[in-house]
Amino acid sequence: VQLVESGGASVQAGGSLRLTCTASGDTFRTYWMTWYRQFPGQEREGVAAIYRANGVTEYANSVKGRFTISVANANAENRMLRMYLQMNALSPDDTAMYYCAADQGRAARGVFDIAKYDYWGQGTQVTVSS
Repeated sequence: VQLVESGGASVQAGGSLRLTCTASGDTFRTYWMTWYRQFPGQEREGVAAIYRANGVTEYANSVKGRFTISVANANAENRMLRMYLQMNALSPDDTAMYYCAADQGRAARGVFDIAKYDYWGQGTQVTVSS
């Protein structure tokens, strides 16, 4: 499975962005798809996750009510799909590198446990200025 993020940009506080993660390959093997972000000098933190089978979502408290995760099959054979992160009411605290990740059903301590994920994209930078 290959993951490629896009949509990162520089915006002003209060603005919106939509990030896209394009997944290709054996995407039918994936269960959870998740957005992470990483601040300079810190570990990656989970932002939003979606369970592909039923659309159940989870969000970090810091983004609830502002960010929305969704996923859409871009190819009927399920070998390519796109995951989105709609980000509204952005603040400078949201400035980070954003990554998408996908798992193959590995058990973990929680949906945002980094050890759960098998596939990662290269990241897309989001910068919010005040």
